[in-house]
Amino acid sequence: MDGSQNSAQEYSVPNGHPKGKLVRKANPERSHFYSKFTPAYEAVWPLLLQKRILRSIEKLHIPARAKVLEVGIGTGISMSAYPQHAEVVGIDLSNGMLDQARQKIEREGWKHIHVEAMNAEELTFPDQTFDFITTFHVLSVVANPLKMMSEVTRVLKPGGKVLIINHLRSETPWLAKVIDQADPLTRHLGWRTKVGVEDVVGDLPLDIRVQRKSSPLSLFTILQATKRQG
Repeated sequence: MDGSQNSAQEYSVPNGHPKGKLVRKANPERSHFYSKFTPAYEAVWPLLLQKRILRSIEKLHIPARAKVLEVGIGTGISMSAYPQHAEVVGIDLSNGMLDQARQKIEREGWKHIHVEAMNAEELTFPDQTFDFITTFHVLSVVANPLKMMSEVTRVLKPGGKVLIINHLRSETPWLAKVIDQADPLTRHLGWRTKVGVEDVVGDLPLDIRVQRKSSPLSLFTILQATKRQG
């Protein structure tokens, strides 16, 4: 995300805290981490995540002429998996990461992929634009995951599919409690550990079709949902 927008910090007064006690919210779009460490991201992140992401995109079996949106495309580690018979748009707030993605697009001669700067919580696309929407490891870093998913649902066509890979809070109480201990630290890096399925889907018209761990010991969940008709 674009670290140049770090002049303001967002705070909230959570339930259970004394009135007036402010708690810093994870706000990665204003975090220096995402701009300062783009080279490290490009070197390390693909080794950890790319195989899982590419395999998940391929399993979507995206048909010809389908319109696809990736929210938080970053440097574009996912781009090679999108079929050239589809029309793909990737958005991100980090201009530094988007520059890396544009270089890959030009180098590979991909005519079917276009990237642009955009806020995931304020998408500028018309309603019901896309057949598929993907987002990988983004929901933990946006300020308001449910607002982002509301926008994702708005621009997704009825019957369209959304594919998410993200750390989602464990539904096993003791494990969730253990991992939650890291939340104060991770918030300083611009991401949180406490995002759960309810923060992603809420009351949105999405039917979850797949919800599974990418491997038995993985912290990450693969979630696939379909937007209801009507």
